[in-house]
Amino acid sequence: MNRRDFLQQMGGAAALLGASAEAQSPAKKSTHAVAAPRPANADGRPNILMIMADQLRVDCVGAYGNKRIHTPHLDRIAREGLRFENAYTSVPSCTPARSALLTGLSPWKHGMLGMTKMATKPYPVEKAHALAQAGYYTTVVGKNHYYPITNPHGYHHMITDEHCSYAFHKRDNKPKMPQSEEIRCDYESWFWSEMPDKDPHATGLGWNDHGARPWVHPEETHPTHWTGSTAVKFIEQYEREQPFFLKVSFIRPHSPYDPPKRLYDFYDKQGVPEAKAGAWAKKYEPRSWEGDDIWHGKLPPDQMRNARVGYYGSVTHVDEQIGRILVALEERKMLDNTLILFFSDHGDMLGDQNMWRKTYAYEQSAHIPMLMRPAASMQLSAKGAAVRGMVEIRDVVPTLLDVAGAPIPESIEGKSLLQLVKSKGEGWREWIDLEHNICYDETNHWNALTDGEWKYIFHAFDGHEQLFNLQNDPDELNDLGADAARNAELERWRGRMVAHLSERGEHWVKDGKLQVRKKGTMLGPNFPGYLEPEMVLKSLG
Repeated sequence: MNRRDFLQQMGGAAALLGASAEAQSPAKKSTHAVAAPRPANADGRPNILMIMADQLRVDCVGAYGNKRIHTPHLDRIAREGLRFENAYTSVPSCTPARSALLTGLSPWKHGMLGMTKMATKPYPVEKAHALAQAGYYTTVVGKNHYYPITNPHGYHHMITDEHCSYAFHKRDNKPKMPQSEEIRCDYESWFWSEMPDKDPHATGLGWNDHGARPWVHPEETHPTHWTGSTAVKFIEQYEREQPFFLKVSFIRPHSPYDPPKRLYDFYDKQGVPEAKAGAWAKKYEPRSWEGDDIWHGKLPPDQMRNARVGYYGSVTHVDEQIGRILVALEERKMLDNTLILFFSDHGDMLGDQNMWRKTYAYEQSAHIPMLMRPAASMQLSAKGAAVRGMVEIRDVVPTLLDVAGAPIPESIEGKSLLQLVKSKGEGWREWIDLEHNICYDETNHWNALTDGEWKYIFHAFDGHEQLFNLQNDPDELNDLGADAARNAELERWRGRMVAHLSERGEHWVKDGKLQVRKKGTMLGPNFPGYLEPEMVLKSLG
């Protein structure tokens, strides 16, 4: 497929959505030379392309059954590869999820049980470093959420979008002191080189606001477009001898919900699904805080709809950039020699269960999309297959090492997705663990387990238990925790949770019983810790 075929494939959809920025300005092409088609790597190993979206919930990808969302390129990856039906993120917020991605470890083993700064002291095994040792050239474009943002964790090259200037941005335009020394990332430097007198946050939306407005600048200056363009340039220009590992990490659809106007208008006209809430979630109807940054509250219908219009537009914008990346791979004859793995770090409640943002055990927060398109040389002939095994972000590191033909250290707790596919699930884990330390409010503090059919949640603040049958009730509208007819099921899952948490000590389990924990535990004993800032800089050379 070439660029012309790509645009033709968009066909009627382009007419509805409005021509993309590239189609609107076909003469505005990159001025750099595109390298010649690249033959297979000399050592026979595939390139690895890992694509992430931030805060993308599983039901907002068309391949998972949503007929209202427009994601043709993600759907293509699923159609030509594998769709993991039961992919979860064990600690559903940004930094702990990315610690699992960095290490291949469970929350207790990497030590981040809630949302705080990632470690600056290194772990024994880290993803990019291990792949570099295996002979891959490692590059990241977009968001890492590392601390500091220049901490490479093994990457040869980093081109970042972290929205650092939000630390001192304020709607009233009055300056305030930055919260850290990291006041600019590569995207923002690029933005100001293009538009020196403009504000990349000119929509006025905050980093966790529920409001939505169209992007106010030219579309090609949007961070989503910049991330896609930078990844395309990497692929077009790559000429090194060794295979590459390229991480492309979009900072959207995480709020602010600010897609290009054409995408906002498309979903505003088409309409979006309404939020759902079970009777058990009525207690979350009152608004948690003043302002636009809230964690629960049943908002007026027009505000709920506006948030979802902006979010859906942001998802499609990410998908469009993924389409551009696929075209770049095809034009260099690299697509079939590249393993593509796509997933998100966590989801977004979007008003479901009267909740907003993430950090919850519920499906819209903890259940993530995960798609894999194998390279031809891997000979995984299962196009369009749905894989039912329970998988988690900790499985990414061993999967990538497996693809690279590198040994998987015994210390890694995750498992290779290739082995799951080849074994057809034999010997795979039966369930996955979920948790989050106190966030937003002392009552939001829990542990959970799920096998894709049932989900058990233990609320640590008061010991309240919830039980959902996901097979019959995928939206978790009916809490069976107090249903006497489900006591045996509840006890079975409670027993599993006791066994799972027992290694953590009496603060968690005492005399065979789960303990109420009024105080949280943000960092476990396996967290490696932080270096002093000057030591971090010294370690970076």
